[in-house]
Amino acid sequence: MAESRKSISVLCGSVLLTAALVLPGITAEADNTGNIPFKGSYLNEMNGGVAAILASTSVRGAAVVEDEEEKETASESKIVMANVKNALNVRSDANENAEKIGKLYKDCGGYIIERKDGWTKLQSGNIIGWASDEYLLFGEEAEALANDVGRTIATVNTETLRVRKEPGTDAGVYGLLPKGEVVEVLDDSEEEWICIDYEGNDGYISAEYVTVDFQIDAGETMEEIKAREEAEREAKRHVNYGEYTTDADTTLLLAALIQCEAGGESYEGQVAVGAVVMNRVRSSAYPDSIHGVIYASGQFTPALNGKVNARYESGRISDSCRKAAEEAISGVSNVGDCTHFKRNNGRDGIVIGNHVFY
Repeated sequence: MAESRKSISVLCGSVLLTAALVLPGITAEADNTGNIPFKGSYLNEMNGGVAAILASTSVRGAAVVEDEEEKETASESKIVMANVKNALNVRSDANENAEKIGKLYKDCGGYIIERKDGWTKLQSGNIIGWASDEYLLFGEEAEALANDVGRTIATVNTETLRVRKEPGTDAGVYGLLPKGEVVEVLDDSEEEWICIDYEGNDGYISAEYVTVDFQIDAGETMEEIKAREEAEREAKRHVNYGEYTTDADTTLLLAALIQCEAGGESYEGQVAVGAVVMNRVRSSAYPDSIHGVIYASGQFTPALNGKVNARYESGRISDSCRKAAEEAISGVSNVGDCTHFKRNNGRDGIVIGNHVFY
């Protein structure tokens, strides 16, 4: 029998860095309650989400810190989050003249390695470097933001997995997920079944055949930024983007994303997803093309896991999603200037169907 396992990940580009936010020397594995016990500390159980990567007991590897002053420092949250509108430079040393080695973007995070003189050495994805404390969040503020913007995903580890309409083997089937497919988890509190987002619908998959991760977006190294920008320039050589107009292939790409994110939503909800993409295209905080926005680091899970490409290539996209893409590209927005959306969890924003836009 396969085991359902839960770990912590930071997303960097299209690479999942499993356990990147777990404290050094500590590993985490889910028990059958969905809580995460940490090996190497006195902590027996912790809640899911970002709580899974925080330790309330001082730990250095597996060794308990005895000195009281060191214990107080070591027991603080190791999570750090960027507190910027656009991007924060990460440098090779703790001063503003040091070489830039990467960038943290809005809602990106990592874990603290060292702090001194108003600077923090952190790890985020493949970045290990220093950032000014002026543009970072720590402690409870960092934890709250991580819980808000982080997401739980499940990766299929069997050849084919049925997505059912209800939690049970007798329930109807929405579709099939191939091995390696990554989906957003809505609820994993049950022992045997996990509720996922399946094209805007609540679907259920067997917990036995997936790996569950809590994921926070990571920054990019300068090398990763260069490679991404080159890929975007290459894409632009083959597609002529206008300010608010584009070609049929790019419209189809947006329609494919809408199908993956909101195929089961109302037409209004589908237009809203398209509007979010176009709002990002118009914003200076994101790439200035539809292709660049959809494939930007850590933004849309269906783009990460290849589902958008598969939809685009197959052409299996509903007429309503195609029309929604055309309407969004024409400048229509039913969510104002919102640039984010997620499953409705009570967050403030514009609620349309199962999503909240903010």
